[in-house]
Amino acid sequence: MRRSPIARRGRLSLVALAAAAALTLGACASDAGETPAPSDDNTAAPAPTEETLQVAFISFAVANTYDEPMLAEVQRVAAENNIEITVFDGNLDPNLQVTLIQDVIASGQYDGMIVQPIFGPALVDIVSQAIDAGITVVNVDQILGDDFTTGATQLDGLAANVVFVPSEIGTKFGQQAVEACASKNLDPCDVAFLHDVKASAIGVALWEAFNEVTAGTPVRVVAEGETFYNPAAAQGAVADILSANPDIDLIATSDQGLQGAVLAIEAAGRSLSDFLMIGYGGSAWGKERVAEGVVFSNVVQAPATEGRLAMEAMVDALRNGVNRGDIDPFADFPNNGVMTRDTADQFTGEWAG
Repeated sequence: MRRSPIARRGRLSLVALAAAAALTLGACASDAGETPAPSDDNTAAPAPTEETLQVAFISFAVANTYDEPMLAEVQRVAAENNIEITVFDGNLDPNLQVTLIQDVIASGQYDGMIVQPIFGPALVDIVSQAIDAGITVVNVDQILGDDFTTGATQLDGLAANVVFVPSEIGTKFGQQAVEACASKNLDPCDVAFLHDVKASAIGVALWEAFNEVTAGTPVRVVAEGETFYNPAAAQGAVADILSANPDIDLIATSDQGLQGAVLAIEAAGRSLSDFLMIGYGGSAWGKERVAEGVVFSNVVQAPATEGRLAMEAMVDALRNGVNRGDIDPFADFPNNGVMTRDTADQFTGEWAG
C-alpha cells in the first residue's frame, strides 16, 4: 500500500536531516585539509518539485453528459497540482462500483479516491475499508449513506463531502409544479412525471419530496414514465403517455427527459405551447428553453462546480493534511437555485443537457 503523503514527507524530512549532517561533516573535513577548488558552474540548483500523486475517480456513469463537466474540472484542478487521475466507470451499476473500489484498494497504487455514488448505502462499507487502508476519500455529487434528506457527512473519515440533497431537489420541483399549474389557473392540473431511474435512491427521495409538496394542491400525477437519463428513452415514454393521456397539462422530469419530451410532442404534431414543462438539472439546454419560455422553470444542479470543489478539497487533504468536511456547492446560487424566465440570465448552464 502507498504511504500517505504526510507519512512520506516525514520520511523525506529524516533523509534531508541526514544529508545536511553529512554536508556539515564534509565541510569540517575540508577545513582540516585542502581548500576545494571553486566551481565554474554558477547555475542555481533547481527548486524541488512536489511528488506526483495518484487519485482514482469512481464515476456514476462516464457516458452521462451530466458527468462530463464534473470530470473535466476534477482533471483540470488535478493537473494544476501534479496529481494524476484514473477514471473508473460505474456505468449506473452500484455493484460494479463496489468492485471497482475493491480493485482500487487492492492495487495499493492510489493516494486518494473521489467517489460519486450511484446508490450511497451500498458503498458505505467498502468506502470505509478504503479509508482504513489509508486512502484519502472525497465524496461528490450523490449522498454516501442512507439519509437523502441531508447533505451532512454520514461516514466518518471523509476528507470532504460535496453533494446535492435529493429531497431538496424534489421539494423545489414540487413547488415549481404548483406554481406552473397556478400560472394557468389549472384545477385539476394533470401531470406526467418521468422518473429517471425510478428505483434508485435519488429517484425515490425526489419522488417522495415532490408528492409531499404537491399533496392537497391541484397537481395530480396521472401518468408516469422512466428516462434512464436518456432523451431517446424519454421520447418513447412521452409518446406512449400522450397516446393514452392526450390532455396532459404538465410534464415534469430531468433535462434529458425534457429533451425527449420535446421530440415526442413535435413528432405527435402538437405544439410545445400546449404543455407546461418543468425540469431539473440546470443544463445549458434547460437554461435556453427556460429563457425562451418553452420550459416554465428548472431546478439547478452544478456538476462542474461540484467537481472543482471536490478536487480542491482532495488537493488540500493530500498536500496539506486538511479535511474540509461538508461543502455546499449551491451556497451562492441566486433565486434559491431555481431558473425562471426572469432569472435565467443569472445562471450558467454547467453541462450540455
